[in-house]
Amino acid sequence: MNWTSVLGATVALAAFCAPAPTQAQAPPAGQKNDVALALVLAVDASGSVDNRRFELQKQGYAAAFRSPKVLNSIRSLITQSIAVTMVQWTGPRLHVVVVDWMLVKDEADVTALATAIEAAPRQLFGGGTSISGAIDYSRLLLAQCPCSAARRVIDISGDGSNNSGRPVTQARDEAVHDGVGINGLPILSIEPFLDRYYYDNVIGGPGAFMIPAENYDTFADAILKKLITEIAMQGLVRSIAIDPNSPDASQTRPSSRASLTNSVKFVSGEPR
Repeated sequence: MNWTSVLGATVALAAFCAPAPTQAQAPPAGQKNDVALALVLAVDASGSVDNRRFELQKQGYAAAFRSPKVLNSIRSLITQSIAVTMVQWTGPRLHVVVVDWMLVKDEADVTALATAIEAAPRQLFGGGTSISGAIDYSRLLLAQCPCSAARRVIDISGDGSNNSGRPVTQARDEAVHDGVGINGLPILSIEPFLDRYYYDNVIGGPGAFMIPAENYDTFADAILKKLITEIAMQGLVRSIAIDPNSPDASQTRPSSRASLTNSVKFVSGEPR
């Protein structure tokens, strides 16, 4: 595959009022895997996210990709490469791709991706919080990714539960049925028990997990941990709920999910 043309191309998708996809099929069986992971970073730009909070999100993503730990995770993969795109989302039909699909395999690539994230202006400012719409649109992006990936994952970050569009569980279940995993980074500034909501309604697929951030100021630490896990994982972890006695306890809400006190939950591979 000629990745030079890929990096210079724009995904042919409408930014605003884009219809949710009715079907997004997995790549044909037996097709060569060019990358280990195709990852959609879906960033909340709804009305509850003021400019300061949005900037903290953006800078957190950029800093994470500049971390040597993320590059080391990529280099640990068989293909030593992933593909990444970023989309801002709010309402059911309000989505903007702000970083087109990029191949990430070395230090120059992660630096270019971090720079692209930093340079991307905020393009949405309200319209509700439709996690279901973000999932549907991200599925369409994955279906049109100019790569063949061993894993296809949607990374949802946000500070509120689904309040517009179709039920989020429907969007989740359809994505999982198509072989797409959904991981979450709930930000607990406004809804203290949003992590429980994400666990029950948003994340899905074999290996799905979430890492909550207590607030926007701790977002950067949470997204770094999440990306490292997301890139290197082998599809076994169901949910990360760090032991409250561990050094990472500040990134968890153990009291809000008493049944999830173990550091790792495993599943047998069923869709949820």
